[in-house]
Amino acid sequence: MNAQTNKKGFTIIEVVLVLAIAGLIFLMVFVALPALQRNQRDTARKNDMSRLVTAVQNYSSANRNNIPTNTLAGWQSFVNQYLTTGGDTFLDPSGRNTAQAASVNTYVITPTAAGTLTAGFSSSGTSPTQNVIYATPSTTCSTSNAAATTSAGSRKVSFRMALEGGGYNCVNN
Repeated sequence: MNAQTNKKGFTIIEVVLVLAIAGLIFLMVFVALPALQRNQRDTARKNDMSRLVTAVQNYSSANRNNIPTNTLAGWQSFVNQYLTTGGDTFLDPSGRNTAQAASVNTYVITPTAAGTLTAGFSSSGTSPTQNVIYATPSTTCSTSNAAATTSAGSRKVSFRMALEGGGYNCVNN
């Protein structure tokens, strides 16, 4: 009589194959995760820019259709009155410090001359323009290029910001 024994368990090849597949899955997750986080932060930045435009519209309604004074102090006063009241925050989602201050991670609205473009947009890792929103009065965003503006009335203002994932976001009232 021939006795057949059935051994239970996995072979070495089966175990190695399962570990290799699991390793590939982990690798894909770790490669994709930073890109997903970057996209989420850019989405948060775009939402913050929309919130900024809504606040400018509220300011205009309360101030005879005028926009805030185009100075650093004027925009800071506007942010304090319309965006950070009641415990709200106006912070960059990256948590990085701004170029203007070593311990501040709030957005900085930087005024630019009416009708001009600001040079130096860059979305690289430690860019001095990270967290900076450029405010340009008397302009609106061009539909063909988010960083370009066209002349508009004195009650218009466009806001431009470099995005971490590349490109720019431009919104106007």
